[in-house]
Amino acid sequence: MKLWKELPILFGVALLLALVIKTFMVQAYFIPSQSMQHTIEPGDRVLVNKLTPWFGWTPQRGQIVVFKDPGGWLDPSQVKKDNAVVGAIKTAFTWVGLLPAGNEQDLIKRVAGVPGDVIECKGAGSPVTVNGVALDERTYLYKDAGGRLDDPSQAAFGPITVQPRTIFVLGDHRSDSGDSRVHLQEKSQGLVPYGNVQGHAFVRIWPLTRMGGLGTPSTFSLNHPAQALRGAAAAPPVLWGFTLAVPLRAGWLRRLRRRGTSLPAVGRAVVLPAPGGVTNRLRRRLGTERPVG
Repeated sequence: MKLWKELPILFGVALLLALVIKTFMVQAYFIPSQSMQHTIEPGDRVLVNKLTPWFGWTPQRGQIVVFKDPGGWLDPSQVKKDNAVVGAIKTAFTWVGLLPAGNEQDLIKRVAGVPGDVIECKGAGSPVTVNGVALDERTYLYKDAGGRLDDPSQAAFGPITVQPRTIFVLGDHRSDSGDSRVHLQEKSQGLVPYGNVQGHAFVRIWPLTRMGGLGTPSTFSLNHPAQALRGAAAAPPVLWGFTLAVPLRAGWLRRLRRRGTSLPAVGRAVVLPAPGGVTNRLRRRLGTERPVG
């Protein structure tokens, strides 16, 4: 096939593949807002995994997700509008995946609660709690120029129980984030339905100096000393016995060594008396020893 005939076919296949990848697998998003600073800065590009929702994936605590406006979250006056020609070109290029989505109708936040979770905050100076466990958010909350962390929430809220197939979301820049807290008085109670979630952002790809993964902070595993004690109390008695026996045995052996007392042979061969000798001793005790000779 001649080149001029082959090029349109190659171009069409490339567009089709780009459209499939953008729609069902991975899509790039341009972030214009400050609501996720400093985890995601204005102007950053992130990749969003759109494949996993097709296989039953559900949002998890701590993940950063992109979702459609549930209704009334976006201020129409703040949506940037281009002229007709530029807007049409950008829409076409974004549609086939050649330009990142501008997040003009989407939002990006961090999942703080999943179905069944109870979320609460007592106000400024208090942590956000999930199921009674305080989140340690120092690693990702916004810091100002003086190094001061944002409050987890300037206003008290909750307790809010996350309803089935919804999530409760918060921005990392709490003092500049229109997240679930701002929409608590609405019918939805600030909860985002699963159907609005486009996928989870897993990596920054631009600028190159900020390229890196967007992992899940360990605090969202909700590990807490009180939970550990509750789990230990439910352990089988045999496990408790082994747990206490090991240090007691080690302490006893240590004390014997300090006193210089010989220890039982462990891990080496022990010479036992010959069976014949044992038999003769028993016979002597019983008065039935056989004469030798």
